[in-house]
Amino acid sequence: MIEVLAFLEHWRPSQSDGHADGVPMSSRTTPRLIQPPASPRQELGLKGAMRHLVGAVSVVTAGVGDDRTGATVTSAHSLSMEPETMLVSINLSSSTWPVIERHGHFCVNILAADQIEIADRFAGRGGLKGVDRYQGAEWTTLVTGAQALHGALASVDCDVEHIVRRHSHALIFGAVRAVRTAPGDALVYSHGRYGTLPLPEAAVAQ
Repeated sequence: MIEVLAFLEHWRPSQSDGHADGVPMSSRTTPRLIQPPASPRQELGLKGAMRHLVGAVSVVTAGVGDDRTGATVTSAHSLSMEPETMLVSINLSSSTWPVIERHGHFCVNILAADQIEIADRFAGRGGLKGVDRYQGAEWTTLVTGAQALHGALASVDCDVEHIVRRHSHALIFGAVRAVRTAPGDALVYSHGRYGTLPLPEAAVAQ
């Protein structure tokens, strides 16, 4: 649709001989834009299909002091290695979104298998909100001020580089500022349940 609008904005018929691109103006049809239907889209089962995915569980943190919060996600992943860039998807209705937007940073903490309780707290289970979600764990900061979790398999500290708002979510691009890693088994999630992905033997040997 954007490309069509851009074409129409710059299209001008030739006035020299009453023709446009060799086609008589009397026989030329005025372009029409076809609008998509206004009714909601029919649900086709995407949510059920996505339950089959096995995703690494991460806690995305943002904010400083009493203005801290965070969310448990399976939608954090690397976008690029050159330059090093992360991508997270955050619901626009969540309490984490305005804090990321306000502070311009976030930290992706990839959870270990023994950190289920932390995942539950940041998922909102038990009713904890904001800074109270940080209870019962050890935290520090790397570069941006967003919180890095002690014992996480990895903490990837990012400045917000770009934001795309689309439908119910914001896609947040993060320029990586610091990375900290540790060995251990990964916490994963599928079909509404947590699971464990053991560390490969080759990685243990390293």
